Amino acid sequence: MANTDAAFSGAIAQFYDRHFGPPLFGPYAEDIARRLAGLSSGAVLEVAAGTGIVTTVLAQTLPAAVAITATDLNQPMLDFAATKPGLDRVIWQQADAMELSFPDASFDAVVCQFGVMFFPDRPHAHAEARRVLKPGGRYIFNVWDSLEHNTVAEIVHRTVADLYPARPPGFVGRTPFGYHDADVITGDLKAAGFETCAIKTVATTWSASSPRDPAIAFCQGSPLRAEIEAADCDGPTRATETATAAIVAHLGGRAPAFPMQALVIEATK
Repeated sequence: MANTDAAFSGAIAQFYDRHFGPPLFGPYAEDIARRLAGLSSGAVLEVAAGTGIVTTVLAQTLPAAVAITATDLNQPMLDFAATKPGLDRVIWQQADAMELSFPDASFDAVVCQFGVMFFPDRPHAHAEARRVLKPGGRYIFNVWDSLEHNTVAEIVHRTVADLYPARPPGFVGRTPFGYHDADVITGDLKAAGFETCAIKTVATTWSASSPRDPAIAFCQGSPLRAEIEAADCDGPTRATETATAAIVAHLGGRAPAFPMQALVIEATK
C-alpha cells in the first residue's frame, strides 16, 4: 500500500463529505446502526470515522446511555466531523487503528465503515479491535466488494489509469476496492483471535446529484488525488472532467444512480 493511501488531508475532507457523503455511505451507515439496535448501555468505539457519517447515525439512534467515541488517523477529517450539528455527545479522538490508545476490554462494540482496507497490517488492526472489546463484544465493519460489482468506481479507476499510462494511478483498485476476498478476511480475523465471523453481501444504490459527483469524489476527495497530482500538478481537474465524460457515456442518458456492493462482517470476541 502506498504511503499516501491513508492520507486524507487538506481540502479532501470537504470534497469527501460533500461528494461521497450520505448519498453513498448513508445506507451502509444505517445498516451498521441497525446491527447495534439492541445496545441499551455501554460504550461504542468507531475506528476510521472519517467525516462522521456513521457517527451521526449512531448518535441519532443509540440511547443516551451508550457512550460513543469516534476516532480517525487523520485529524482534518475529525475536525470536519466535529463541526456537524447534533454530535455533542460524541468523544472525538485522533487514533491509529494499528495502536489504539484504549485499555483492554473497554468497549461493547467496535465499528468501522470502509476503513479496514486502508490499514497497513489488517490482522494486527483486527487484533487491536479485539483487544479493546469486552468479552462478548462485537466487531462490525464493512468493505467494498470488487470493482466488477461497483461499476462507477471501475470506470473512474480505468479512465484515470488510461489518462496517465506512463504512471497509472492505482489507488482505487488497490486500496478501497482491494480487500474483498471472504477467505482472506476470515483468515485475517482468525489470525487476530476471532474464532468465527459472519459475512454478508449488501447491495445498494448510489443516487448521485449528477454524473460529475463520483468523478469529483474519487479524483478530488480521496487519496487518488495525490497520485494524480504526482503525475500532473493540474491533474485533479483534468482527471475529473475525463472521468465525468466516461460516466456520462456509460449512463447513456440515464439518471446518475449507480449500483454499489459491499461486504458487512461481524465477529464476536
